[in-house]
Amino acid sequence: MRQVIYTTISASKLTAYLNPGCSKGPSTDPATKHLAVPTDDHPLEYALFEGTIPEGEYGAGTVMVWDIGTFENIKKSKGQLKSIEQSYKDGQIEVLLHGKKLKGGYTLIRIQSTTYKKESWLLIKMHDQFANIPTDPVNVEQNSALTGRTMEQIKKDANG
Repeated sequence: MRQVIYTTISASKLTAYLNPGCSKGPSTDPATKHLAVPTDDHPLEYALFEGTIPEGEYGAGTVMVWDIGTFENIKKSKGQLKSIEQSYKDGQIEVLLHGKKLKGGYTLIRIQSTTYKKESWLLIKMHDQFANIPTDPVNVEQNSALTGRTMEQIKKDANG
């Protein structure tokens, strides 16, 4: 069983895909940098899907909505707010997250990865009042932001 966390950053096709099987998910520690690899676009209604995707299908496994909320673009250049699209092109995005679990500033920085052929980013928590609260949110906050269920409960409910 795997835990998948999707954090949609913008309509400009950047979705940070964090899978604790290959990275540890988001951190609230500004000193910690975690890998974020964009995925294919998904229909918006998938944002509220919890259940099990059968083996052999794309995204197979148990899916949980780990966090849900909104974001606010905060990246500025020369005192002016820079668009998300321009920030994406430039390789550095800065947002304030207003989620049920993740809050405060986060930066995504494009990197050259020797491990992944796909475009890769680092997700870094900014220094703010939400830093280090909790220090390891993925392991502390293990229930769905939508239903309060655990991965095991979601899998059991999906299998009847």
